[in-house]
Amino acid sequence: MKRREFLRAARGSRAGRAGFSLQAIAGAAEVPGLGFTVTRKTGNSPERSRIKRRLRAASEACSSQFRPHHDYVLIGRREALTVPFEALVEGLSGAIARVHAGKAQSQRPPGNRNETQ
Repeated sequence: MKRREFLRAARGSRAGRAGFSLQAIAGAAEVPGLGFTVTRKTGNSPERSRIKRRLRAASEACSSQFRPHHDYVLIGRREALTVPFEALVEGLSGAIARVHAGKAQSQRPPGNRNETQ
């Protein structure tokens, strides 16, 4: 995926789980697009690579649940290193279902969230 696709996915549905956050948005491509990102705050390079490898393996286990014409971004968290792999796969499966059920937090409302009315 290219940077613009990551930015577009950030405007879509979200679902958070232990170890990662999933963003999804409808796309034009027939095959689902899948991207992984882990910020530098998460850890050093080997740790970030390990997180991405675990998330790639979990996404491979859930590959049948990704829908065509959608782009997905998995944002790795440090907990992805310690969460059991089975829990990571179950969490991803639930997150995919949630973003497609419309229950996930969709586009953020405009304005300041801390505003009192």
